[in-house]
Amino acid sequence: MLEAVARIPAGRVMTYGDVAEYVGAGTARTVGTVLARFGDEDDVPWHRVIRASGEPNPSAPAEALRRLRADGTPLGRGCDRVDLGRARWDGEAGAAGEAGETGATVSAGGESAVGRVDAAGDQ
Repeated sequence: MLEAVARIPAGRVMTYGDVAEYVGAGTARTVGTVLARFGDEDDVPWHRVIRASGEPNPSAPAEALRRLRADGTPLGRGCDRVDLGRARWDGEAGAAGEAGETGATVSAGGESAVGRVDAAGDQ
């Protein structure tokens, strides 16, 4: 899971549920637990994993928003949540630092369609 989070490019985000779907294991809560326990390492951009409402990490929202702004992540009108329509990353267009148009496909029910990664990290 941490490797998947590390792949999220600057300026883009995934929801907790997106990450779980992307790796093909766990739930949004599982992702939150993993990030709470191990996400403080320097190479894990924990702030790029947000709630489905666009709200930042609930344990450090001010710091998460500071980092998201520094990343150039599109924020909503009140600047207190991410504009998911513009910032959501689907995992398809490359790893962090690679250019390319990205964005998840969102179904009529509001669920995202994101790529999956096997244990070796292949899609």
